[in-house]
Amino acid sequence: MVDEKRLISKITWKLMPFLGILYLIAYIDRQNVSFAKLQMVDALGLSEYAYGLGASLFFIGYFLFEVPSNLFLDRLGARVWFARILVSWGLVTIGLAFTQNAAMFYILRFLLGVCEAGFFPGVLYLLTLWFPSAYRGRMVGLFMIFSAIANAVGAPLGGALLDLDGLYGFAGWEWVFLATGIPAVIAGVVTFFHLPGRPENANFLSSEEKNWLERRLASENAGMDENAGNGFKALIDPRVLLMALCYIAFPLSAYGLSYWLPTIVKAFGVSNTVNGFLNVIPWLLVAVALYAVPAMADKAQTKTPFIVIPAFIGAACLLLSALIPNHTLQFAVLCVAAAGIFAPQPVFWSLPSRFLKGAGAAAGLAAINSVGNLGGFVAQNVVPWIKDESGSTIAPMFFLAACLAAGALLVFFVTRQLSSREDAAAPSRT
Repeated sequence: MVDEKRLISKITWKLMPFLGILYLIAYIDRQNVSFAKLQMVDALGLSEYAYGLGASLFFIGYFLFEVPSNLFLDRLGARVWFARILVSWGLVTIGLAFTQNAAMFYILRFLLGVCEAGFFPGVLYLLTLWFPSAYRGRMVGLFMIFSAIANAVGAPLGGALLDLDGLYGFAGWEWVFLATGIPAVIAGVVTFFHLPGRPENANFLSSEEKNWLERRLASENAGMDENAGNGFKALIDPRVLLMALCYIAFPLSAYGLSYWLPTIVKAFGVSNTVNGFLNVIPWLLVAVALYAVPAMADKAQTKTPFIVIPAFIGAACLLLSALIPNHTLQFAVLCVAAAGIFAPQPVFWSLPSRFLKGAGAAAGLAAINSVGNLGGFVAQNVVPWIKDESGSTIAPMFFLAACLAAGALLVFFVTRQLSSREDAAAPSRT
């Protein structure tokens, strides 16, 4: 007889630390522009708005290639496709160190989005193949903790790399891209040889464990409608479109805050290195929230409060940060705001697998993530524009607060719609 807890623990230890390290590398590569900006703007002669446009082009490439990437993942397997993603985005990141002008910066940021497209939703899809639904919220939370670690590690790393300005003839901002791109290439090679694909091919599981997992996942998918596994129909499913719409608020506020926080802290009058270490604090709080909130949500029948309440707390703290003049209190509420933005997301991602499976899950998860991540494009254009227009580094928090609050309200509406479409005999899980 299979011991369920032992099996889940075995899969968790095999997959999650490795996937988390890959996400850590991905997130550092995605966010390194927030520290490179502190020198790169002057080096290339860009305005805050022009730099924000270049940084945000990542999300256009990401949006266009997210769904095709996940469909290739479904065909080729995670081992091959994730290796390709990592090596290609690492090479583009290294290329950013040799940026000569604005046009080159724009092209490389767009290509970075193209190369990385499919990684995050690819992991979400991979989790549907390995974990029963009751465990997915916690697994996504564990996975996303590495984004908080990435910000915590990336912040002092970015500050320290900037202070290497002139070493071996490279500017500080060039060191930021070199030192964060090379690990991605190395990790891609390791991924090809290490990452398992599907459970049925896993040599660390016994035949009995594979059969148990296959039966459990099949029983959970049995109640879905006939279109649940159809990739094309998932893209036009109204539930997918609604979830994509409400998810926009989370990447928008997340990227808006993480991209702009080093600039806010710099306005306090601290050095690059001190700025980096101060930026560790909010991400430690985010890591705690990413563990605690999904764990509580997985034990609860009603999931919606674990998405909506943290989001409203985050929105309130963003608003307070723009109203409080004291720098210490500003920073404190921004730390809480970061936790309120990130903690609901693993719970949110547990919802689509209630009505998607197989190729439908691959396409649907990618669609939700790609549309939602357009919020990053909006944030990295609107936030510097507000700063340029207002002359205030803290004024953009009004905009982020309004967007996050609107997103929380929309999530409440969407989860009600999902519940109304479920089988009347099944207990509500939102």
